[in-house]
Amino acid sequence: MAEITFDDFLKVDIRVGRVTRAEPYPEARKPAIKLWVDFGPELGEKKSSAQITAHYSPEALIGSQVLAVVNFPPRQIGKFLSEVLVLGLSDSEGEIVLIRPDMDVPIGERLH
Repeated sequence: MAEITFDDFLKVDIRVGRVTRAEPYPEARKPAIKLWVDFGPELGEKKSSAQITAHYSPEALIGSQVLAVVNFPPRQIGKFLSEVLVLGLSDSEGEIVLIRPDMDVPIGERLH
């Protein structure tokens, strides 16, 4: 495991946002869901492609809060431009489980 400094950690901008729209993304190499996430007035709405189909449906995600890295450069995922990296952990089967606050917090709030 590579060590980083606290200053390195502070460079990673992790924010909470609210999913405003979600659609299946069957054209992706691995099954995925396209997400539109509102990070508040400072950052606005950003898009992400997430391989989370084992535990989530697009309909169930709308209105939920998620954590995402918001300062990576955009990445082309097929025909979809992913602007943020929504964060999750692998379960015992290797499927992604989203990292989310256990109660509502103000959108755009930075992880500290």
